[in-house]
Amino acid sequence: MTTPPALLIAGHGTRDDAGAEAFRDFVRELGRRHPDLPVAGGFIELSPPPLGEAVTELVEQGVRRFAAVPLMLVSAGHAKGDIPAALAREKERHPGISYTYGRPLGPHPALLNVLERRLEEVLGDTDRSEVTVLLVGRGSTDPDANAEVFKAARLLWEGRGYGGVETAFVSLAAPDVPSGLDRCAALGARSIVVLPYFLFTGILPDRVRQQTGEWAAAHPDLDVRSADVIGPEPELLDLVMERYEEAVKGDLRMNCDSCVYRIALPGFEDKVGLPQQPHFHPDDDGHHHGHGHHHGGHSHSHAH
Repeated sequence: MTTPPALLIAGHGTRDDAGAEAFRDFVRELGRRHPDLPVAGGFIELSPPPLGEAVTELVEQGVRRFAAVPLMLVSAGHAKGDIPAALAREKERHPGISYTYGRPLGPHPALLNVLERRLEEVLGDTDRSEVTVLLVGRGSTDPDANAEVFKAARLLWEGRGYGGVETAFVSLAAPDVPSGLDRCAALGARSIVVLPYFLFTGILPDRVRQQTGEWAAAHPDLDVRSADVIGPEPELLDLVMERYEEAVKGDLRMNCDSCVYRIALPGFEDKVGLPQQPHFHPDDDGHHHGHGHHHGGHSHSHAH
């Protein structure tokens, strides 16, 4: 029987220790659930272990084939560029390995069900039709990534009976959280639940909660509540395996229709055809052997 390709999980990285530990716990739990499958995970930036170290760990166990899954909700710069470029670099670092690349998690129905559960936890018996949800994403300089958050908001609204679902971002894109809340109020919302579109706890979800609290304090006549992040739910564990299976079978469906590297979007025309290269971080080298050099200058466009 041939060994299945190893599962390599790629995370954003966070300066928040609890958030980084939540990712590492999640990777360990995947390994426990699938004892026959080599599983490792690493970060693109900010937290240990770096992705290269996770690859090295698997290679040292004799792994030669990988399927990499980005543990990310939307396909922004990390998923489109940094991870494929980092994987290309690992291939040069470890001759003889091969990999396929899965797609980000996206607004999968299973995750929408978890988001609905998070809303229910804070709503109790409040009538859904009187509730406006503000879904808050990470925010990106990539318009396609921001559009994905709006897509999730729309899918959350469809058929679930909420009064409305609005969208905001905690960084890099408008509207920010206070502006998103202002918009909900301007639309006549009396009861608002702010729902962070994040997998795990971290500095950005904490910021969402803090800004929501500050806005709520300034608007005492409105009922404003904060819901929790998605968290390491069974649905998330199952979805990662679904993305792994897709990657192994070669059933890849990268979102290219509105990608700034392929399509000239207004204001982003200069990005078309740009080569995708990893940006290097001080703790990025997964080698244990002291080779400080890296291979730059390759135009690895993001994998499709």
